[in-house]
Amino acid sequence: MNLAYIPSPSTGVIHLGPVPLRGYAFCIILGVFAAVWIGNRRWTARGGRAGTVADIAVWAVPFGLVGGRLYHVITDYELYFGEGRNWVDSFKIWEGGLGIWGAVALGAVGAWIGCRRRGIPLPAWADAVAPGIAVAQAIGRWGNWFNQELYGKATDVPWALKIDADPAIGRVAGTYHPTFLYESLWCLGVAALVIWADRRFKLGHGRAFALYVAAYTVGRFWTEYLRVDDAHHVLGLRLNGWTSILVFLAAVAYIVISARRVPGREAVVEPGAAESEGEVEDAPRPKSAKKL
Repeated sequence: MNLAYIPSPSTGVIHLGPVPLRGYAFCIILGVFAAVWIGNRRWTARGGRAGTVADIAVWAVPFGLVGGRLYHVITDYELYFGEGRNWVDSFKIWEGGLGIWGAVALGAVGAWIGCRRRGIPLPAWADAVAPGIAVAQAIGRWGNWFNQELYGKATDVPWALKIDADPAIGRVAGTYHPTFLYESLWCLGVAALVIWADRRFKLGHGRAFALYVAAYTVGRFWTEYLRVDDAHHVLGLRLNGWTSILVFLAAVAYIVISARRVPGREAVVEPGAAESEGEVEDAPRPKSAKKL
């Protein structure tokens, strides 16, 4: 019997009168705010305008949510379109189910639209927000804790996660590896790595973002190995495991090729910045300004 473990919430919803506050949604929203805040600090430190990151996030976040949900529904279609399932549940995003691969892919489309509207290069914006996205993922993973989902193999380690039984979905009570916690901590490490590497090597042209992608996929591959939820397998490996490998290789290839073609870091110049800031773009930056 495991006497030391991490307890799970008895419910993922708190009701304030008739208004339900869902833990999963709260974690996603909190993560978005953290990503925008961190991205804004990094963007302005590079010479960009305050508010640009938030303006582009207005495009990127909705696209990302749609992409994340589409990836989840497509790769786990049997949960919504199988025998005895209700396809309407595929729209219930608050119950969990966002695929990071789809979120990043379609979110990039939204970011590209936003960047074109502001007249700034997408790679530079992506470099600025990369650590913030990793922190957002670290926060968002706690939504899985509220929903008691996506845990790992059974274990009796002191930091095991206690899961309650739910016969309706075939969930068995016990203590399991808290993969949500592992991935959350890994994402915080990824954010720290990108910030350090960006300062040390002056990464530019999307390479800070590519580093975030490559580093994240390493940890994701490991947590996928531990997870026990149903998933499609290809050649004995979970689908997301293969995706992690392919995305890792693509990210590393991008870093190497782009470093040779466009070395260094590009300057950030926003059209109209001088007019909107009262022609003070050449004013010296306060020495106390901090960079992320």
